[in-house]
Amino acid sequence: MDLRVLLVCPDQDSANLLTLILPEMGMVAEHTPSISRASQQLNEQRFDAIILDYHSDQSSQEFLSRWRQSSKNRDTMLIAIVDGEFNARPAFGMGANFVLYRPLSAERTRVSLRAARGLMRRERRRAPRIPLKTPASVAYPGAGELSATLNDLSEGGTSLTTSKQLPPACKVYFEFSLPGQQQLVRLAGEVAWRDSTGRTGIRFLDVPQASRRLMQAWLRQSTTGQTQEQPGRPPASASDRKPASQTTNPALTSNASNRRGERRVPCKIGAEIYRLGSSVPNRCTLSDLSEGGCYVEMPSPLSVQSGVEILVRTAEMKLKIRGQVLATHPGFGMGVRFIFRDSAEREEILQLLAVLAAGPSLDEISL
Repeated sequence: MDLRVLLVCPDQDSANLLTLILPEMGMVAEHTPSISRASQQLNEQRFDAIILDYHSDQSSQEFLSRWRQSSKNRDTMLIAIVDGEFNARPAFGMGANFVLYRPLSAERTRVSLRAARGLMRRERRRAPRIPLKTPASVAYPGAGELSATLNDLSEGGTSLTTSKQLPPACKVYFEFSLPGQQQLVRLAGEVAWRDSTGRTGIRFLDVPQASRRLMQAWLRQSTTGQTQEQPGRPPASASDRKPASQTTNPALTSNASNRRGERRVPCKIGAEIYRLGSSVPNRCTLSDLSEGGCYVEMPSPLSVQSGVEILVRTAEMKLKIRGQVLATHPGFGMGVRFIFRDSAEREEILQLLAVLAAGPSLDEISL
């Protein structure tokens, strides 16, 4: 299914180039040069992305305000077109996920849109994750059954808490029954992540059709129940939502910081990480990646707030990016936020995302 893009661009040269490239990426563009018409469309249709030819004027600000208040599109990816000398920080601070610089270059535009397309498709495929608390039994090779509690469920995976910690990257077999159902769900998965609180993320691998139907029926019923409006509870107003200008460090987060976190790309990338000021390399693996940060798997993580430099080499590029450790999980790894010194460094991350988006999401890229 094609991805739908709202292109808000009065500049005809830019619009012509984008309407030529977007179909190459499997995207259907609905172009309007009118800010007022585009604002109206925000409330009428749902889009996978919005490309805005941004200018520091009242009309652009009004459109962004309408976008943040739109019930259909406030979580939609935003791509901003800005002047070449424009400082990218305000653009990311206002909520942009990607930035294209005027005058548009066909090659650079394709790189950025390729990365955006991969993230949009993953977001569209993302199954709803429904919280629950239900017991399960879990087994893995070389061990007996363990008791566990499922914390949430989607069609693609679950997070659970076990009586004994599961090994990293192992295949697991488990069964459970969902609330309101008599039949057992039986399937196999693999450990995708673990944290210091004892929770483990499981990615489903082998799911029999009978079990898949049971999960789909429960998820469908649970999603419908959650989306029904609660009596006596008014909908959230625009004043209840936090605008982009109030987010912490607008150079690194958007007006919807949780949106940024949801668009992480699963991967297994071999890398080296250095503490700033040290020349001693530490071998590690990046297990997911976004334009704002990554998770670094290594047995002895650095301390929180440490400055780091990550070196990644692929067949197509060599990337060196600075960051700061935000959270550590001894024995597993640490979360790192990227710190960009200029827009060129951010575009290197976008190129790496494009490489990942072009192939299978779990392909390993080694040093």
